[in-house]
Amino acid sequence: MDISKMSKVQKLAALLVMLGPESAAQVYKNLSETEVESISSEMVKTNFLTHELQREVLREFTEVAVDASASVLGGVEYTKGILEKSLGLFRASDVIRRVAPSRTPVAAMQTIVDMEPRQICNLLKQEQPGTIALVMSFLNPDKSGQVLALLRSEIRDQVIERLANLAPTPIEVVERLVEVLNQRVGGKPTRALSQTGGIKTTAELLNAMDKNLSKALLVSLEERNPELGAAIRQKMFTFEDLSELDISSLQKILREVDMRDLAIALKTASEKLKHALLSSISKRAAETVNEEVSFMGPLKLRDIEAAQTRIIDVVRRLETEGEIELDSSSKEGASETVA
Repeated sequence: MDISKMSKVQKLAALLVMLGPESAAQVYKNLSETEVESISSEMVKTNFLTHELQREVLREFTEVAVDASASVLGGVEYTKGILEKSLGLFRASDVIRRVAPSRTPVAAMQTIVDMEPRQICNLLKQEQPGTIALVMSFLNPDKSGQVLALLRSEIRDQVIERLANLAPTPIEVVERLVEVLNQRVGGKPTRALSQTGGIKTTAELLNAMDKNLSKALLVSLEERNPELGAAIRQKMFTFEDLSELDISSLQKILREVDMRDLAIALKTASEKLKHALLSSISKRAAETVNEEVSFMGPLKLRDIEAAQTRIIDVVRRLETEGEIELDSSSKEGASETVA
């Protein structure tokens, strides 16, 4: 890499690799999400910095005093670590998905991944639940949820349970599955690595589905396998679950939330949740939020859910940073699922 041909964003990405995860995370906290994404896109490409290049970069950032006597490794995992420290686990994963190179398992199933949900459902409808679960583990939560909703009701529960219990699959099994499915759709099979589902993947899938269907599937799973159902529910923190948190946690969360987002999110909230949230801010702030709610008029459901999701993102980030704890035992009565 020649520094004379590097853009400012590339130079900054190189500097952050040199600074190390802790310092780089502090820099990230002062940048906009667009800037974070641009820098991260370059950082994942920065696999190795030579001694000479480090010195050249440091000359342009004279106020930064670091030891550049050794070569430094960057790459996807390094970038992911910085993002998780600055943005939290969930937002970090979203940024990495957008900027990192496609992984082999997705590439191997690209023909299937790019299909419409109904096409995928038709392709899989005669397959065993375990096979369906394995394929769905390659899809993003939104598409996976749509496919699940199209499946016969009698096998949905089985697919969800298999997905939650899905462990890394032997490469030979995945290769054979990819070969058979690609032959059906006329695609050329490619080599694949093993793919895993698990509790987190299942929780993301259920969060992305229709709320009523998601709730029914989870209740059904808990009846058959209470331990597994409880583990999945623990990963499915919902907007309504905020009413079960203690006031100290709510105050930490609301300090990070835009008050307009709070007003929008409360449009469909239960009275219990409204009281819990508004009681956790100052009287004046609560009055301002109530006025905002009364004056904003009708809103589209997707806008309300988007505001609720942004608040849940804050919750997830604070949980990842160890600022708050989400007690799964307090969520047994949850009745809403925020997509």
